[in-house]
Amino acid sequence: MNAVNRRIPKLDARALTTGKGVYTDDLIPPGALTVKVLRSPHPFARVMAVRADAARRLNGIACVLTADDLPKIRFTQAGQSYPEPSPYDRYILEDLVRYVGDPVAIVAGESEQVVDQALRMIRVDYQQLDPVLDYETALDHPSVVHPEQDYFNNFPVGGDPQRNLVASGERSGGDLEQVFSECDVVVEETFHTKAVAQAMMETFRTYTWLDHNNRLNVLTSTQIPFHCRRQIARALGIPQSRVRVVKPRIGGGFGAKQTMCSELFPAVVTMKTGRPARMVFTRQESFTGSNSRHEMRVTVRMGADKDGRVRAIDMYALSNQGAYGEHGPTTIGLVGGKSIALYTPEAFRFRYDVVYTNTMGAGAFRGYGATQGCFALESLANRLAGRLRIDPVELRLRNIPKVGDPMEAYGDGALASSRLEDCIRRGRELIGWEEKFPSVRVDGHTVRGVGMAISMQGSGIANIDTCSAVIRLNDNGFYTLMIGATDMGTGCDTILAQMAAEVLHCPVSRVTVDGVDTDHSPFDKGSYASGTTYLTGMAVVKASTKLAAEIRQQGANRLGVPVLQVMFDGEQVVSKTDPDLKISLSDLAQQLVVGDGEWLQCTATHSSPVSPPPLMAGFAEVEVDTETGKVSVVDYVAVVDCGTVVNPNLATVQTQGGVAQGIGMALWEDIQYNAHGRMLNDSFMQYKIPSRLDLPDIRVEFMPSYEPTGPFGAKSIGEIVINTPGPAIAAAVANAVGVWCSELPIKPEMLI
Repeated sequence: MNAVNRRIPKLDARALTTGKGVYTDDLIPPGALTVKVLRSPHPFARVMAVRADAARRLNGIACVLTADDLPKIRFTQAGQSYPEPSPYDRYILEDLVRYVGDPVAIVAGESEQVVDQALRMIRVDYQQLDPVLDYETALDHPSVVHPEQDYFNNFPVGGDPQRNLVASGERSGGDLEQVFSECDVVVEETFHTKAVAQAMMETFRTYTWLDHNNRLNVLTSTQIPFHCRRQIARALGIPQSRVRVVKPRIGGGFGAKQTMCSELFPAVVTMKTGRPARMVFTRQESFTGSNSRHEMRVTVRMGADKDGRVRAIDMYALSNQGAYGEHGPTTIGLVGGKSIALYTPEAFRFRYDVVYTNTMGAGAFRGYGATQGCFALESLANRLAGRLRIDPVELRLRNIPKVGDPMEAYGDGALASSRLEDCIRRGRELIGWEEKFPSVRVDGHTVRGVGMAISMQGSGIANIDTCSAVIRLNDNGFYTLMIGATDMGTGCDTILAQMAAEVLHCPVSRVTVDGVDTDHSPFDKGSYASGTTYLTGMAVVKASTKLAAEIRQQGANRLGVPVLQVMFDGEQVVSKTDPDLKISLSDLAQQLVVGDGEWLQCTATHSSPVSPPPLMAGFAEVEVDTETGKVSVVDYVAVVDCGTVVNPNLATVQTQGGVAQGIGMALWEDIQYNAHGRMLNDSFMQYKIPSRLDLPDIRVEFMPSYEPTGPFGAKSIGEIVINTPGPAIAAAVANAVGVWCSELPIKPEMLI
């Protein structure tokens, strides 16, 4: 049937393009209480008193909840497999607020208008404290962001909250200083990437209700339904068996919804009042009361021989975690782990510190730390090429890992699949590197330059993430695929259906994909860490393979022949020796389900000891106005090795979308705070993301390898595609006007 590696239309394409997609807020029935929170105006303060009696007496107000009304149980909002490495450092509400926007009180009422009125009537007495707003000075600052005694980690991550230290660590290999002393050239630079917002179209939103068994039901826009269930139960102090989480269609997440931002507030209202409740974040709340990419300062030292052989890399990263520790100990590891290995150095060291500050907490964002590491290391590699007078393309070709290389800095075993060299060579050809490098003058004040970068990511989290799938044969011979993976617009429902169809030799239209419901769906870690295609995909392949074997067995039983004497072609079970001896799948399914009352259903679970890296080369051409400093990206080429490309259409738009986000981070996106810790650009009027008019045609090609541990040879693609635009654009700008920018975003004033 060949369903894999075909341009199958996205299963929900028609619904989306006709405006019929159904999201969380579309499913909320009338009568639900509206829930909002009162947020702190101060970056660091102790709540001395909350005077809410007048608000509680307001007609139409169901409840006003403060810290005194809620459980005192430490938990993390991070959506990660248990035991989470993120610190358990928050309550639902507490009397110490740690950033402008930290919740102080929860208000629920019959309408938005009355809730807004009640919020204005609440009076709070604060004892303001000296905030920690500069992450460069956070470590051992006199102010301690988390002084609480019940703070804890599930296992050591090198943190010390009394020092404002979330996590710290070091990984190394080889005799670093000895190898540096033998290098012909050593370059060093410090790079700075800002906090940026995920800016997904659908804001955070949740609806909660109690069912007839008094169980808490949570309908929510989340990437992590099963982790969400666990953390809700923990925070409320109730068994997980009393919590059900349902995920409808999601209007984007990009990592933001790997953190549990909106779920607990309506949940506690429902538990307190017994009534259904809804919470929908405003766009301002999504900017100021959720999470962002981590701001980081990354210092890199790189040593090489005069022929361009990189021999030593030393990297130190300081990460601004903000007020709460979600994803802090894990994001930082990718900064070095998914960049240094690309150069196979003889010696390396990666050190890091993650610190608390009194700004909104950082969290997961597509690329998850690898983006910041890629910008730093690839930018320095481009500078090293200049020092050595070696073409940057040639520098990469002399250093990239080959299949079978151990990639010690990645720590995941030998590289099993790679066409990175082909990606680089093809990208060089597509961008016209030979004719355009380093730059071409357009007119008296306009110059065009080209730049490039390479990147790697991972495919799930090795030895930790677990995904399951269930597939069932229905009475008319079609299949229901039940997964816990979260399609947030990426098309994973489609590609997983393609994999099942490939195994079962049927059209994709014969496979229906069930929505995620923790009461009925098999366990899945959720959609993050680029693990769905690789991990859930393999679970689907395993389950479908088992079901195909069951179909052959049941068909053989009804034909009265041994199972080894039949084959299943997707339409019928037929004897290998007598073509007239056969039974159609439809008849077999009817006999099983209707006649015998027997459903054929198979379950499989998959986890992987490795996380094979997808690889990519990105090439940018920019135009710089030397009078104004304006930078425009006029061409971008992305050539990707993601193993077998399951669906070229979806892989292409994934790549284009990720590159577009990377261009935004490179040129415009920059969360800013004033001297009092208040976010300045908390709307799309102030926070610039690229529009279609700002973007070039993003040209995408694939160089498929075959990953032996992946389903049909596939690896991931979701995250790697955001990593190369920053360093490639920075290099293109430098080649155009001679100014190397060590900070993102690149602003016009940096160039003139």
